[in-house]
Amino acid sequence: MTDESTPADLVLTGGRVHTADARDRVAEAVAVRAGRIARAGTAAEVAPLVGRGTRVVRLAGRSVLPGINDSHLHGVWLGAMWPSLLMDQLAGSGGHAHEAPSRLETSADRRRAILRTSGLLASLGVTSYTEPGLGPGEDGGPSGCFGSAALRDYADLAAEGALKARVTALMLFGELDGRSSAADLEKGLREFVPPPDVPGRFRVAGVKIFADGIPPMRTAWTDRPYADGGHGALLVDGADDGEREAALRAMIGMAHGAGHQIGVHATGDRATRVVADALAAATDRDGRDARHYVIHGDLLSPATLRVLASRRIGLNTQAGIPVATEPMLAAALGEDALRDAWPTRDALDAGVRLSLSSDAPVLTPDWRIGVAAAVTRRGVDGSVRGAAQRLALTEALRAYTITPAWQDGAEHEKGSIEPGKVADLCVLDADLLDLEPDALPTVPVAMTVLDGRVIHELR
Repeated sequence: MTDESTPADLVLTGGRVHTADARDRVAEAVAVRAGRIARAGTAAEVAPLVGRGTRVVRLAGRSVLPGINDSHLHGVWLGAMWPSLLMDQLAGSGGHAHEAPSRLETSADRRRAILRTSGLLASLGVTSYTEPGLGPGEDGGPSGCFGSAALRDYADLAAEGALKARVTALMLFGELDGRSSAADLEKGLREFVPPPDVPGRFRVAGVKIFADGIPPMRTAWTDRPYADGGHGALLVDGADDGEREAALRAMIGMAHGAGHQIGVHATGDRATRVVADALAAATDRDGRDARHYVIHGDLLSPATLRVLASRRIGLNTQAGIPVATEPMLAAALGEDALRDAWPTRDALDAGVRLSLSSDAPVLTPDWRIGVAAAVTRRGVDGSVRGAAQRLALTEALRAYTITPAWQDGAEHEKGSIEPGKVADLCVLDADLLDLEPDALPTVPVAMTVLDGRVIHELR
């Protein structure tokens, strides 16, 4: 065991250290020893840990954050697509088409994509991410980005020490953005064996389920009618709405009963209400703290938010989506629908655990743009129709650090700068407290630290 007086390996001092601890304390310095946070406090409190072999970084007012945790990012797909982004393609094509990446046929193809993403994220200060949906349901998929072989590629790269991030993965037993069935999920849970965890680097945590599509495409399952009179439908197999809902509830019950965390893609107000109820019912059966969560949650009523909060069900959403698609949602469902759209402020006020993420390559993996969007809610046309849902800067930062760590069941290990936690850090080349939110995306990431090791540094 390392003695408290043992010199640190790395000290960052003379800046703003945003700890993201329970008090959102801002320190002046942080010391790292043996891959862990040794101390965070004033420069004077940290100075005694500087020894002959300590690397000392003079921050000169720059900001240090916990390593960013992008809790919903398609790493293989991003590596195949970058720098192309799906939302940019949709905007350029009038919302009707996008360019698919070349199919990743081999393990070497997928490994190259994963490592490309790993390097990109290191340059952005991202030290953890969730790969939300890899598995047998996509083994015959057109892109080769989402099949079960990618899980093995991740595990192999992690074991080799090649990943520059901690990766959590969800298994997928249906089609990406497409159909699934209770029978396929039951078969997958019974027969599919994911690769073993690689401690500290890769873990298969649970199951991804697609409930419905998205409102702008009129494929979300809604209570209010679309302009054409329809309500969308669940993507789960069934002869009618009742059968599909029963199947979805059964799938959630099966995955919970098997001991998995569940992330459910649900966007329409009817879909999110049913999913919240089904997740609550599952957790009520055994009281397990499963860390289930709703993904996207475009339309969430106040009653649904109360269910999420009362059962410790998280919400994982992307602040850039309303910025890009509010006009499309209003065209599909009417301006009134915006009242319950992407309610980040209401979710926090209700007590919901809120994680922000990129969904890259749908949106950019640059969290600085995501934080700015969450704080300003300013649309691409300069409008601020979602102004009531703005977050404070500290709230947005927590949604990219400590709350995603909670989603991963790792809040005692990462997500904040506190003694004993892993030394995952992001250094911004400016004083965060002096910045206007719109300026944040222009500030370089000066350094990224993973397990106390510098994996990116501006020279």
